[in-house]
Formats: sequence, C-alpha cells, structure tokens
Amino acid sequence: MTKLVPILILGAAAMASPVGARAQQPAAPAAEAKSARVPSFVPPDFTPPMLVEAAGFKLVPLGPDVVKADFDAYMSSIDHLQETFTRSAKWPTPAITAADSMRDMEGEQALFMSRRSFDYSVLTPDGSRERGSVYVSPSPVPGYDAIVRLWVTKADYDAGFDAQLYAWVTKWVQAAWPFRKVAYPGRSIDWQSWDAMVAANRPGKAAPAQTP
Repeated sequence: MTKLVPILILGAAAMASPVGARAQQPAAPAAEAKSARVPSFVPPDFTPPMLVEAAGFKLVPLGPDVVKADFDAYMSSIDHLQETFTRSAKWPTPAITAADSMRDMEGEQALFMSRRSFDYSVLTPDGSRERGSVYVSPSPVPGYDAIVRLWVTKADYDAGFDAQLYAWVTKWVQAAWPFRKVAYPGRSIDWQSWDAMVAANRPGKAAPAQTP
C-alpha cells in the first residue's frame, strides 16, 4: 500500500543550477525573466508529499540529501537517458562533476521550496540506491494543469521498472495532486505532438499569415 507522509519544508532557497534544466521544458527568455514572479501552479493550501512509500521503491524530494544517489544513477545511464529522457546530448554527460551535481540538487530544492516545481528521487526502500526520478512541473501548454516526466536507470529500464513506475505515477498524481488534466510528454502524448503544442504557445510567436 502506498503511504503518503506530507511534511512542510523550511529553510532558505538555494540558487538553481543550469544542470537542473534536465527536468524543465524549454522556455522563452521573456518567460524565464518572469518565472520568479509567476504564482505557484498548486493551490496555497496544498502540501506536497515529502515521503511516498510503495512496493519496491519510495519517493523523496530531490535535494542535497540524495546528491550521491542521484549522481550515481544518471551517470550510470548516460546514453540511455540522452535517448529516452532528455533527447539531447546536453544531459547527462561524462563532464558533470560532483560539485555540479550538488548545485543541481540545491537548485531542485529551491524550486520545490518555492513551489515552482516538485521533483522527486525514486529510491530503493532502504534509500541506498536511486532507481530514477519523477518531475511534476507547470505546463507551458494551455489546457493542462501540469506536466509529469520521469526516468529510470538503464538497469531498471531493462528490468521493466519504467512501465511499472509510469503506471504507478499516473494513479498517484490523480489521487494525491490537485490537477484536473495532466500531460505526460513522450508517453500519453507523443513527442512530436507535444513539441508542436509547446512551440505554438511560446510568447511572441507570430500568428499565421492570413490568406487574401
């Protein structure tokens, strides 16, 4: 049975690292400049889960406490994640250092604390190893309350955990989060369609020319 333990986060927000962009959809410069002033995409009275325990894994927020487990997980699966998650050679790369990883985790923690996104480490029940990550973020496409993305390590993918985690996450989000409509890019919505919707809704995009 899944166990939810909501706890409030306290403390000062840390600076976000560029490495943390691994979980974010591309944003226009104007949108990035205003991001700090954008209200949270969850209601003020919503307390995000801080510990979720399920069969074979548990979720905790990404942050400095899981920096080593997170670093070890994605560095073990560089090619796999470039192909299945980021669709880019920019993350992860062999050049990422332990210091980069810590800045990334400080940035993830700051985003969680400011309620701008809620990103989780998927750990083994004893917390000794990270099996993947789950990201709950605001949607850049109107009509969706949020987007959810996730990845698992190559070893866990080969063991069938990707499909298991995705099925579990969809039920968890529906039951525990205050969203009416959620997008799962690359899963419930194919990437070509999602990319087109994101591009069509970028601020400042010119309207199609009218035919006389």
